[in-house]
Formats: sequence, C-alpha cells, structure tokens
Amino acid sequence: MSATSTQHPDEPHQQGLAQRLNWLRAGVLGANDGIVSVAAIVVGVAGATSEVGPILIAGVAGLVGGAISMALGEYVSVSSQSDSERALIAKEKRELSEMPDEELAELAGLYEAKGLQPATARQVAIELTAHDAVAAHLSAELNIDENDVVSAWHAAAASAAAFTIGAILPMLAILLPPAEWRVPVTFAAVLLALAMTGWIAAWIGGSSKRTAILRVVIGGAAALVATWGIGSLLGVAGVG
Repeated sequence: MSATSTQHPDEPHQQGLAQRLNWLRAGVLGANDGIVSVAAIVVGVAGATSEVGPILIAGVAGLVGGAISMALGEYVSVSSQSDSERALIAKEKRELSEMPDEELAELAGLYEAKGLQPATARQVAIELTAHDAVAAHLSAELNIDENDVVSAWHAAAASAAAFTIGAILPMLAILLPPAEWRVPVTFAAVLLALAMTGWIAAWIGGSSKRTAILRVVIGGAAALVATWGIGSLLGVAGVG
C-alpha cells in the first residue's frame, strides 16, 4: 500500500497547505478589519450628521485607504518571511553541493537525536538523501518545504480583497436604511458579521469558537460605541 493511500483525508499532508492557510488567514483578518474600521468611520460620521454625502465620502475613503494599507502591510510581512526562507533554501543547497558528506552526517545526527539508533538514523539519512537531499535537509533542519514558500502577492491580494468585501457591509448598512435606522442597523449587521469572522478564524486555528466570537464582537462593539459617541459630541458642538 502506498503512503498516499494511507493518508487520512482530513489531515494536512498535501503540498501547498501553508499557502492556502495563509491566504485564508489573510482573508479573514482583512475582512474583520474592513468591517470594523469602515463601520467605525461611517458610524462616527453618522453620529455627527445625517447627510448621506459626508458618510459616503468618509466610507469610501476608509475603504480605499484601508484596502491599500492592508495589502501593503501583508505584502511587506510575507515578503520578509519568504525572503528569509529562500535564503535558507539557497544556503542549504550550497552546503549540500560543497560538503555532501558533512551534510549526510548532520542529517543522520538529527534523526539520531530524535531517538533512532545510529545505524538506523544513518540508513534513513542515506535513503532520504538519495530520494531528495534538499527536501530531506530542509524538513529535518528547518521545517521548510521548498514548494510551500508563501507568495507575498497572493497574501496581499487576498487581504485587500477581503478588506474591501468586509468594508462594503457597513457601507450598505449605513446608507440603505432610513436616517433613524442607520446606526442600529449598522450595529446589528456589523456585530453579526464579526461573529461570523470570529467563528471562521477559530475554525481555521482549531481554537474555541465561543472565545473567538466574543473577542471580536466585544472589540467591534467598543469601537462602534466610541466612534458614534465622539461623532455625536462633535455634531452637538456644531462640527458636523
């Protein structure tokens, strides 16, 4: 029976897992930020004025600026990680080319340190080196898969797209209802959406869904209350 046929379908054996999880993580975080930041902006402006124009302008500005900022931040962060991983891969390839015997001994030592007998560890190292020396060393020494280096462009695009999608919700919630219902409808829609992103984030990470939902909902509610209160005070003061 082959190794592939014995893998469980719900276990992450397939290649590209890191990239898929990174895109999903960036997407969830981007959507969450889009929901909270743009909702806070439009609710704050709505607290100061009931005119649609200023609310729309502030919301669009927050959406565009936030999406660009999220994409840039994700790109810089992931680029740094990817550059480091590629440098380590290049270094390992160079060492394997220049000192193969020393690298074989190092690999055997790593497996021996994990509990294998010296003879077994060396045999494992020899067989893995013959199959794919670079992959064997990257996995044992650095826990890196050469084919699984995360793409900074993909992460940035996912983050920007998710931010935009998340930001559209509070924009619609604040603009479509009658003036007297704008803020309550936006509060309800935003908190429901945040609960969903919290659930998804917990599902991705395998953590407590209740804790994740409470965390994002309470944080989002606090942001909305704060900006709405500030906007209302400024409106009363005649700023709006």
